[in-house]
Amino acid sequence: MFPRKLNEGDVIRVVAPARSRAMVMEHDHTDIIGPRFAELGLTLSYGNHVDERDAFDSTSIASRVADLHEAFADPSVAAILTVIGGYNCNELLPFLDWELIRANPKILCGYSDITALQNAILARTGLVTYSGPHWSTFGMRDHFEQTLRWFTSVMFGTAPIALAPAAHWSDDLWYLDQDKRELIPNDGWWPIRPGTAEGRIIGGNLCTLNLLQGTPYMPSLDGVILVVEDDLESHPATFARDLTSLLQLPGAPGIRGLAIGRFQHASHMTRPLLEQIIDAQPALTGIPVLANIDVGHTYPLATFPIGGQGRLAVSDTEPATAAEAEAEAETSVTLLRH
Repeated sequence: MFPRKLNEGDVIRVVAPARSRAMVMEHDHTDIIGPRFAELGLTLSYGNHVDERDAFDSTSIASRVADLHEAFADPSVAAILTVIGGYNCNELLPFLDWELIRANPKILCGYSDITALQNAILARTGLVTYSGPHWSTFGMRDHFEQTLRWFTSVMFGTAPIALAPAAHWSDDLWYLDQDKRELIPNDGWWPIRPGTAEGRIIGGNLCTLNLLQGTPYMPSLDGVILVVEDDLESHPATFARDLTSLLQLPGAPGIRGLAIGRFQHASHMTRPLLEQIIDAQPALTGIPVLANIDVGHTYPLATFPIGGQGRLAVSDTEPATAAEAEAEAETSVTLLRH
């Protein structure tokens, strides 16, 4: 079940199912965020509880559930955007009204800890949601253009979208100092295993997705293209065991392809280490694996549909540069239905 796309004049409801907007507002970039949405012809509204803040920089389960329910139930709201990620989205799952969400399908976008909410919604209602920028991400003053292009292509359009490697990327604390940014030349995608696959897209933040194992909120992995990433709290050993755990689920033998997002510097992941991790996974034998794509906790950040359809093609030839990778039709990530 796909929500309708955005149109000029639509209202976006901002909610905080993980951490509070009050925490984000310690570095206030609303003077950038508001005009960005206005340029898109969109109006922002806010959940009643987004600024509540407790000792965990979040708020009560009841407050977060109430804002989500109100956003889905309000017919004037076209889409829901999360403030930021965090650690505790999975607390909400036993209290959500799945019938309400199913009866009022609309866009839900965010990433990181929001992965738990997104995949649970897919498992319980069949509604496609979107891994993409938070409300707070729109406060990035500079070098936001590619993230915005990917977001608008998915949210406003229906045509297939071919993703390509960004020329540069960043892993900086942009929200602390907008004048101090470090751009890193992109060495392109890493083709780990060749092959071609099509299937439903499942995934998001790996360690968060794993929280759903053994619960009624975990979607099946059978027939999927798995897209995963992790943040600076992950390092090669923890990423390896988290991936192993996911690939030992009953549906894992049916995975058709794997795409892995770019790692943050603090994770200390390298391509040789990642290749060793992939080589140790029997569930990945004979399927395409592509890494270092623009998904995860670095920027730019691609938007992709959780539950949508995608195609992954990985060539057995190695492009020398990001520009060559963009031109190389044999290695591609395409969002077919979003």
